[in-house]
Amino acid sequence: MPLASTTPKPARTRRPRTVPRKAPTQERAQVTVTAILDATAKLLTTLGYDRTSTNRVAVAAGVSVGSLYQYFPSKEALVAALAERHGKEMSRVTQEKLAELANAPLELAARELVSAMVDAHLVDPKLHKVLMEQVPRVGRLDRLESYEREMCQLVRTALELRRHDIAPTNLDVAAFVLTHAVEGVIHHAVFEAHRGALDREGLADETATLIVRYLRRDGVNPSKLPRV
Repeated sequence: MPLASTTPKPARTRRPRTVPRKAPTQERAQVTVTAILDATAKLLTTLGYDRTSTNRVAVAAGVSVGSLYQYFPSKEALVAALAERHGKEMSRVTQEKLAELANAPLELAARELVSAMVDAHLVDPKLHKVLMEQVPRVGRLDRLESYEREMCQLVRTALELRRHDIAPTNLDVAAFVLTHAVEGVIHHAVFEAHRGALDREGLADETATLIVRYLRRDGVNPSKLPRV
């Protein structure tokens, strides 16, 4: 008869609950939730993610911990809701601008897109930095990344409208390259702006030039170049 294994089974890591308990429906409840989220944003930017707790948020918001738990079962659920709110605010800025540029010339559309993305990152740059760099990507805590996916789709749509005027033929890849290249430039520029004044005009001009040259390519199609 085989002996039973004495090797202990690894403990299962319990995933934090990141879904709110309920959504506020009455005006008073909405005011309470807004105060809780505002307090969370303030604590995250001053204390950081690890030191922020539901108890501290409740005190800062002026509500009881019990009231907080009526809507958010954990710190993770609370921060996930804040990330979702922040992402929606960023998306609104860029969507409104892109809607205005549907029929604009490529050069103008590129520059205004960059300006809109800068504005989106300036909605609350300190909070954005914390959410991107300190918050673990668990469950709904990846909400801020949905902004990048949404931007990629918006850029894909804009490229489709100009398909006959640009060099790339794989618009999915082109949209991915452009979105993440521009996102990287703006992300670094906004978060490093404390080291010196952010030259928004210069940033928009140079990044727009990068976009246009990538899309125009002066008639050269890299996929047709000989391989080294």
